[in-house]
Amino acid sequence: MPSKLNACLLSAVMMAALLHCAPGAPLEDPNPAGDPSGDLSGDPSAEEGESSSDQLRDVWQAAIAATEHHQQQFEEEFHNRVKYIFLKRHSISSLPQSCPNSNTRKEAYLHRLVQGLLTYTVLLKHVEKEYPLEAQIYSSHLIKLISVIKEKMKRPEQITALTSSQEEQLLTDNDSPDTFNRKMTAHGIVCNLRDFLIDCKRLVIDKRERPRGSVTPVSFYPQNLKR
Repeated sequence: MPSKLNACLLSAVMMAALLHCAPGAPLEDPNPAGDPSGDLSGDPSAEEGESSSDQLRDVWQAAIAATEHHQQQFEEEFHNRVKYIFLKRHSISSLPQSCPNSNTRKEAYLHRLVQGLLTYTVLLKHVEKEYPLEAQIYSSHLIKLISVIKEKMKRPEQITALTSSQEEQLLTDNDSPDTFNRKMTAHGIVCNLRDFLIDCKRLVIDKRERPRGSVTPVSFYPQNLKR
């Protein structure tokens, strides 16, 4: 009797092993629900909810579209006496600088991105002195984009706006008694803002739609502000 029982048990064990290895057998979930270490904490371009991604893409694209005709406006104002490309070389104090980000985790990247956008909202106060209507349009788009990005962050409360003294320093450093230079600074801010928005969108949004490759450096922190 024991020999028959052992034989039955051995047969059952062998059958279970064969079923476990068979094609189509269910596998254990390598990333069970509730595991906070999923891919959304890494690559800034990682997929999220479809509606959430669509909202971010739409808001971001609207901010870029607001600056779409800036070059044409600049050339019409200066009648082509000054080339638009000159704005990229025009000196602007505390403009967010480029930094590599290929190894930056999502939360850290979004933090730096929002800090850069907040700096631009202050720089747009200089633009407002020369071109009030355009500056208000740009600012409204940035404020909305900042709000949407913060919704994707785990700790948005860690984002700190510039202090009043930092804002004053930034605007004072970019001021000038010369009308032409003030206008060039205003246009330079908008030109660099457009590049900033396009470069960051390429990493966060568009990267999902192209093969893996090199990452374009983007701008983040101002370097000259006193703490």
